[in-house]
Amino acid sequence: MKNRRKNALILLFFACLLLLAITLAGGALSETASETNFAHKNLSPCPAYPFGIDWMGRDMLARTLAGLSLSIRVGGLTACVSAAIALALGTACALSGGWVDDLISWLIDLVMGVPHILLIILISLACGQGFWGVTAGVALTHWPSLARLVRGEVIQLCAAPWFRMSRRLGVSRGQLLRDHLLPHLLPQFLTGLILQFPHAILHEASVTFLGFGLPPEKPAIGVILEESMAYLTTGRWWLALFPGLTLVAVVALFALMGERLRLLLAPASAQD
Repeated sequence: MKNRRKNALILLFFACLLLLAITLAGGALSETASETNFAHKNLSPCPAYPFGIDWMGRDMLARTLAGLSLSIRVGGLTACVSAAIALALGTACALSGGWVDDLISWLIDLVMGVPHILLIILISLACGQGFWGVTAGVALTHWPSLARLVRGEVIQLCAAPWFRMSRRLGVSRGQLLRDHLLPHLLPQFLTGLILQFPHAILHEASVTFLGFGLPPEKPAIGVILEESMAYLTTGRWWLALFPGLTLVAVVALFALMGERLRLLLAPASAQD
């Protein structure tokens, strides 16, 4: 019988290694991605340039890796901030109850009721667009689903007999939260954190593609795809195909990581 947990751990390790390699390679190629060479432009993919050359003589492989690295960094920052907000509000909502629960639940419903892209654009414009504008927009719109999950888990734990008995014995809520609730929430929280990454990356790329995110001088995936639209009708298909495929691959890799992490942290799979 195959060891599912061992296989999941191996896949998780190689996925993390690949994403780290993309991030480091993209960071190292950030200057190369902006270099122009008008003597070599509009070249289709070849062994020397696997992703081809654009209309300004820029290497599309370097630009794609730099864009993916930037998207991963934005996704990582926004996912961590969003997950922290979700954990804080979800636990406060469940432990406090009363008007605090009603207020935070209303806020969750309000944020989830507004289309994601529209809300990200509005927050990005309010924060001046650019790197910090799109980061704030994505971070402040991706926490409600995880917060609702955390709230439900904490409410279920608070209804357990051991929790009620601990409260009657005088154990503070802070101690219960630190010693019992947070360790129990860790598997769901880590899985939710990883699964925030693909959503954050896609929404950052989407907002940038629409012109409300990262500035045009940045080699972001959204910028690359937006610029390539004007050249698709001239037969330069490689300008959009390869960046788009690599973006989908990175998003799928993060989704795979979340699924494998959920399998590793699930108690029911301990004997698999």
